[in-house]
Amino acid sequence: MGSESHNSPDTAELVARDSAALADVLKVRFFPLAVARAKDCTITDVDGRDYLDFTAGWAVANTGYGPDAIVEAVTKQMRKISFATLTAFVNEPAVRLAEELVALMPGDFSKKAWFGLHGSDACDALAKLVPLATGRPRMVSYIGSYHGQTGGSAAISGHTAQALVASGGNVVKIPYPYCYRCLFGETSPDKCSLRCLQYVEDYVMRSICPPQTTCAVIIEAVQSDGGDVVAPENYLHGLADLCKRHGILLLFDEVKTGFGRTGKMFAFEHAGMVPDGIAMGKSIGSGIAALSAVVARADILDVAPAINMYTVAGNPVSATAGLATLAYIRDHDLVANAARVGRLLLEGLESLMTSHPLIGDVRGKGMILGVELVRERTTKEPADSEAAKLVYRCKELGLLNFYGGIYSNVIEVTPPLTLTPEEAERGLVLFEEALSDVEAGRVADETLGAYAGW
Repeated sequence: MGSESHNSPDTAELVARDSAALADVLKVRFFPLAVARAKDCTITDVDGRDYLDFTAGWAVANTGYGPDAIVEAVTKQMRKISFATLTAFVNEPAVRLAEELVALMPGDFSKKAWFGLHGSDACDALAKLVPLATGRPRMVSYIGSYHGQTGGSAAISGHTAQALVASGGNVVKIPYPYCYRCLFGETSPDKCSLRCLQYVEDYVMRSICPPQTTCAVIIEAVQSDGGDVVAPENYLHGLADLCKRHGILLLFDEVKTGFGRTGKMFAFEHAGMVPDGIAMGKSIGSGIAALSAVVARADILDVAPAINMYTVAGNPVSATAGLATLAYIRDHDLVANAARVGRLLLEGLESLMTSHPLIGDVRGKGMILGVELVRERTTKEPADSEAAKLVYRCKELGLLNFYGGIYSNVIEVTPPLTLTPEEAERGLVLFEEALSDVEAGRVADETLGAYAGW
């Protein structure tokens, strides 16, 4: 650890300049941190302080920060050709990446790939193309879902962060099987799942969303920004059966959970699902290049020519980043590491529940974990301000976390998939120290200042 050049701006100066020059609509800030550099699972700020990162930048840096193999592959490609538009030209890296992604999708049917720039436009593509391909106007999504910030992806989202934005009239939003807070009062996850499914078929589809007008259901197998809620497998199986009976397509948003995050390449694999379409983004380019993708039935992505293209999407540099990312995940066995070290984190967080009443629930898969904070375990009153304080205090101690959820009370744990067992243990120690400080009232309300997060 060492300080930056004395001529470089410090955190206070950069925070002030950021506030004056950058729009608030693109920010959600939890603490003052100005990044200077990052490597593996460590972020260093402009003042020279190191932090153990449990965010991976909203689950983007699955391969860690600045992996040499990926940086070198992208640099080599940039020297070869910096840009070629996929809309009018063919480039070999994009073709190879499409072939590799198509090979990852299960299902005995013809498939193709589409490229975009970020997870929002991947979900937007599904929202736009699936109704056109099926001739059915309505789509079903979930309360608590966060599919993106473009017009179409925001319309199919159900998160409080987008509640102020008018959504599309062709989208019907249903309850996610959030079994810790079951809307139907069930205490068993299996029973909660069945009640949620029954509600969809017996009420939603009999009243406002007839199956014959419904093109697809889009779901996250782990609802990430909604609170890192894991859908029970019997729910996903029942949903797949419902869709099959009514000729409705089943789409999975894997933007945040894909590419090893859950201990499988994709989260839907835990339940053995066969999607009709998958949205991918975030970690697909390791944060080095802007890249997203959809892999889906060919009839969806071939519905009409030239109606969903972006000039810079799928260019050789971003496609090379995607290829290098897939190779890095395979070569370093990151899927298995996510499962193994993620289990250590989950067990460590669960053990904290015995001595820390602020924790109401711990859940997750692999390295996407949620710690839900409540003021009282019986009433489950959301501890939103405590979540903000905990994240702020963690940063002060040298650990970076974010929080989210529809009640703003779930600490999200999504470290790079390169995290070691030793780093996991160190992070748990820092997390418990911060948790103890919050529970003891050692983090005052005024500490947060402008950093109220969501």
